[in-house]
Amino acid sequence: MSFVAVVLLLAVLALAWANGANDNFKGVATLYGSGVCDFAWARLWTTLATAAGSLLSVVLAAKLLQHFSGKGLVPPEVLHSATFATAVALGAAGTVLLATWAGLPISTTHALVGALVGAGMAWAGQIHWHALATVFLLPLLVSPLVALAVAGAGYPVLHWLRRRMGIESGHCICVGTEVVEVVSPCCQAAVAAQVEKWSLRVDDPVECRYRYQGRLLGVDVDRLLDWLHHLSAAAVCFARGVNDTPKIAALLLLLPWSGSPGLWTAAVAVFVALGGWTQSRRVAETMSHRITAMNPGQGLAANLTTAAIVLGASRLGMPVSTTHVSCGSLFGVGAVTGQARWRWITTILLAWLATLPLAALMAAGAAWLLR
Repeated sequence: MSFVAVVLLLAVLALAWANGANDNFKGVATLYGSGVCDFAWARLWTTLATAAGSLLSVVLAAKLLQHFSGKGLVPPEVLHSATFATAVALGAAGTVLLATWAGLPISTTHALVGALVGAGMAWAGQIHWHALATVFLLPLLVSPLVALAVAGAGYPVLHWLRRRMGIESGHCICVGTEVVEVVSPCCQAAVAAQVEKWSLRVDDPVECRYRYQGRLLGVDVDRLLDWLHHLSAAAVCFARGVNDTPKIAALLLLLPWSGSPGLWTAAVAVFVALGGWTQSRRVAETMSHRITAMNPGQGLAANLTTAAIVLGASRLGMPVSTTHVSCGSLFGVGAVTGQARWRWITTILLAWLATLPLAALMAAGAAWLLR
């Protein structure tokens, strides 16, 4: 194996690690943000679900392996160059790592597209602009708008259905591991009375959690919704693994010695899991607490929207960004509920705009140095 081939392998694994650090938590951000579970459990849940999606992506998203090999975007003569593939991996990895350090959720898909463009221009002096616009940029631009619209329209419908079924919402005071009392939204002043009644000490851990009251088909509604929320989060993580893993593994399939797609997909899956396990905390806080306040029902609506759009797009071979879709869903829910934090949303949107040119510049610089 040549020196450049070794550098390519390390660069692709670094990109997989960066992808996990920036992207893994996006599927469970609503679980952590709405108080359904703590950070440790959310991290374990997303790692398992993402790994499952990554390993099955060879079967479920084979078309993405073809798209992100660069076929149709750059001239054919550069496709089997280890230097070209290495420049793409370095440009995308550097961009995603920088955003992760800043705690900003950006799109690995977007970074890869920018890196393909930058390396292609540096290496061959041209790219196919029509393919860039129709195959790559159009899905990336449209998907967050679709997610925002679907989540914004879907949450009020789910809220109406809940009320029609007689499921009421409330709050509870949690002292340590003990639930003191459920409080109706119309009587939230009782929270203060209950705290006084229990004479809590200063060092007592107190939490007020949003809960649902009622039963559905003989099952406690609050517990049922928690399980549905977990399943929807797993679906988002699974969809992300299906959608993102082949895009990264495709860089290793550009070379004649690449071997079986399953081998490199498994290697990418391992490093995605490691990145998410070790370095996801900063992006987790942004996704879970800085975009919008949310309760479990709102988080469930956002997750269902994200999972449906990303899985559908992966099956059709459309390179949408899980980041754009999941953030778009949260933007939509926050806009409808009036709890969106627009300063952070604006910061994230600016980071999205900077992703493609930054990745293109990094990849072009890497291609120039490697040549």
